[in-house]
Amino acid sequence: MSKLGSLGARLHHGEVGYGFVKNRKIWYGISILITITAIVGLAVRGLHMGIEFQGGAVFTTPKNTNASVSRAEEDAERASGHDAIVQKLGDGSLRIQISGIDTDKSDQIKEKLSRDLKIDAEQINAELVGPSWGDQIANKAWQGLGIFLVLVVIYLAIAFEWRMALAAFVALIHDITITVGIYALVGFEVTPGTVIGLLTILGYSLYDTVVVFDSLKEQTRDITKQTRWTYAEIANRSINSTLVRSINTTVVALLPVAGLLFIGGGVLGAGMLNDISLSLFVGLAAGAYSSIFIATPLVADLKEREPQMKALKKRVLAKRAQAAAKGDSLESADETGEAHGEEPEDTATVVVGPRNQPASRTRGRGRPSGKRR
Repeated sequence: MSKLGSLGARLHHGEVGYGFVKNRKIWYGISILITITAIVGLAVRGLHMGIEFQGGAVFTTPKNTNASVSRAEEDAERASGHDAIVQKLGDGSLRIQISGIDTDKSDQIKEKLSRDLKIDAEQINAELVGPSWGDQIANKAWQGLGIFLVLVVIYLAIAFEWRMALAAFVALIHDITITVGIYALVGFEVTPGTVIGLLTILGYSLYDTVVVFDSLKEQTRDITKQTRWTYAEIANRSINSTLVRSINTTVVALLPVAGLLFIGGGVLGAGMLNDISLSLFVGLAAGAYSSIFIATPLVADLKEREPQMKALKKRVLAKRAQAAAKGDSLESADETGEAHGEEPEDTATVVVGPRNQPASRTRGRGRPSGKRR
């Protein structure tokens, strides 16, 4: 068994563990700092909206154009008086995108580009995009996001409880804020692909959270009938038992997205892949982080405010203090651990070697011995 598999088995059986819930104030502080940074970046730099949202024109040159990207960008900005985005496509053609221009001015820009780039104007393809189409996409995206959040909260409240639904909602807002803030800081263009990526990461963000919540729900069944663990400790055990699974699923999902972002967009120059790949990459990483460090610790905080959980915590601490005073181990003092579904951790040392079955007095009676008298 690999080291990661061995670690996963030990985490699942509670042999080792990390204090995620115990150190929740640290994770809360880190998350608040990252969120504030994202909000400040969004407020200061703003989002670089694509042509689909602002309106403008897209000019595509013929294949194997000799002009460089930097030269085409300078010529386009000089001809239009606006910022231009130039991308070199796989067939050698150039895609020149200029936002905020109308139909009449696009014809003039096309003529100037043909002279500067020394290309026949008839060979330059011009496409005009109106801002109303982008507004429709944005409105539909906001509507879809709102409906999704409402349905998720209702489902989690029914399947689990309202505290878990609230924690999952906070984690989703956390992930979306960080993703949008990083988009603003990096300066990537916001396109319909970005909107698709943002809506896609919501499902991935919830996946790990629901897995941990399901384990927590199973382990906290009849929790008040035992005095071995507090709710926060069981929540921490739930995170540890699903930790390796969360890491594996996140890494497997991040690898192809990282290929799109760093290889496709960075090395190969397919800039259009950056729109969706960056939102997916940041959203997947933020979703895995929030499910471990935000959602479950927040549920533990909310649950331990209940009178029953407060009383349980007092009984657990009192029993531990009594056991410590007597010098007994907690495992030997706890007789109700089996009611909670816990097995003694030293069961492997109880039975050593094969068990000797006692000889039966009636063994062999009524059966032929194989000997003739």
